[in-house]
Amino acid sequence: MFAHDTDSSATHQTAVVYPLQPSSIHQVVPLARFVERRTARRLWIGQSLTLESHQVFAALAGMGMRLPCATGVALAPLRHPYHAAVEARSVAALTGEPYVAGIGLGAPEFQRMVMREPFASPRTAALEFATTVRALLAGGEVDHRGRYHDVHTGIQPFHAPPVEIGLGVLRPRMARTAGGAVDVAITWMTPPEYVRDTLAPELAAGAADAGTTAPRIATVVHVALTRPGRDIEQVAFRGAGTHLGAAHYTDMLRKAGLAVDAADPKAGARALLESGVFVTGTAAEIAEALQEYRRCGVDEVILNPAGVMLTEGVHAAIADLEEIFDAEGALAHG
Repeated sequence: MFAHDTDSSATHQTAVVYPLQPSSIHQVVPLARFVERRTARRLWIGQSLTLESHQVFAALAGMGMRLPCATGVALAPLRHPYHAAVEARSVAALTGEPYVAGIGLGAPEFQRMVMREPFASPRTAALEFATTVRALLAGGEVDHRGRYHDVHTGIQPFHAPPVEIGLGVLRPRMARTAGGAVDVAITWMTPPEYVRDTLAPELAAGAADAGTTAPRIATVVHVALTRPGRDIEQVAFRGAGTHLGAAHYTDMLRKAGLAVDAADPKAGARALLESGVFVTGTAAEIAEALQEYRRCGVDEVILNPAGVMLTEGVHAAIADLEEIFDAEGALAHG
């Protein structure tokens, strides 16, 4: 059985993702300070190709911000499992907090840019990477000869807070793989009913096959308040347009019943708004919509303010998050 977050008081606490590619640590600090001040569940950062994500966490720790952190996700094609284990444990040690090492494979187009050829079997690659990192972090010698990586050693032991392994999950087959292999299934832009009806059953089935408990689910949710003068369609397009132009995301959304096409991200943004997958409205309306994710089995809701950050700046995004956190608190105590 894998280690899971045992702090029941924080199980449904809301997390936040820094959704951009920072070129200066000072771009991340305002959002990190928000996470610290509001005691958000965790600060997530995706794979950054400017300032590397793990080094951003280390810099924040060096500035005195000892935050629970997570990658959502770090791309496996850029690192060996041994290096991934060292990176993850380093962040846990430097922050003094448990860490979620979220792993993803990236799109096949990205794999072609940095590998000889894309992973012929994405599920095999994901399973091999995740289980090898887990074995290394567990301590002792690892003797693994795989399709994509070999490891015949252990990592130097020293004490650090626990590291959980996460895997990016969008579609049913990867959910089945993740179910028996990781602590956290990380989903991005997945409608709540799709999580409940499609991904959660596959995660449970994969866990049953492996004789373990199903991973908890952490879902990244686009949010933006409706405000006078704010063009919400433009906010949605700026925030989600890159993912809406990617075939694996639009395939997932079509499986969830949305009429989207990677060739038309603007229409995709409108579909996200119409379906409520891009969550908008008053702070109270957004807080209620986030509850639906929890009712559908999401354990950790991760707010993504990318659209507002890109159109109005980080301080406008934080103003939205402040109101949403207040509204969630009022809802919880109402």
